[in-house]
Amino acid sequence: MPEFPKEDLRQRTKAFAMRIIKVYTALPKSTEAQVLGKQLLRSGTSVGAHYREAVRSRSKSEYISKVGVGLQELEEAIYWLELLTDAGLVAPQKISSLMNEASELIAIFVTLSNRAKR
Repeated sequence: MPEFPKEDLRQRTKAFAMRIIKVYTALPKSTEAQVLGKQLLRSGTSVGAHYREAVRSRSKSEYISKVGVGLQELEEAIYWLELLTDAGLVAPQKISSLMNEASELIAIFVTLSNRAKR
């Protein structure tokens, strides 16, 4: 996996958050969609914030912790996206590229964490 410059990953996680916001705003106004959507909004938009905190961390353990929290948020975002599609609230083809991006970001965050633990 290629090494990502910090600024590139900052931009990529921000773009991911913006795509999450667009999914949320396009959801139906039903209670189910809004409850699941707000969970997605929280988890999906916090990934970039956790990465930025990791970059500014004061220690190796703090860096590993912040990257780990970002990883958890990505896993959670995928879960909410799956629920939205499984419940028939979003067509799978509308979010398939977003799911792929989340999976790619997970792979990057796992690599960052593993490298920091060495």
